[in-house]
Amino acid sequence: MRYTYKTEKTCSTEISLDINGDVVTGVSFVGGCHGNLQAVPRLVEGLTVSQITEKLKGINCRGRGTSCADQLVCAVNAAYKAEKASSAASEEKV
Repeated sequence: MRYTYKTEKTCSTEISLDINGDVVTGVSFVGGCHGNLQAVPRLVEGLTVSQITEKLKGINCRGRGTSCADQLVCAVNAAYKAEKASSAASEEKV
């Protein structure tokens, strides 16, 4: 499932990703620091939601209380919840 998340308090404005079960792939950012936004998707490719959360949650950029990496944690957790809800709805129709 493709998921798009609107970020808060960061230079990047949007994160898109694919989620299959709890495995995250295809992460891309709109806006932000060019180098970091190439590196982060490569580093998290194929990791689970819990692995990404463990590695990136709470990273703070310039006193904002969050960062692009921390917002990715928010995005993958929101995507995981949406994917589970979608799967549950599909099972109810059967």
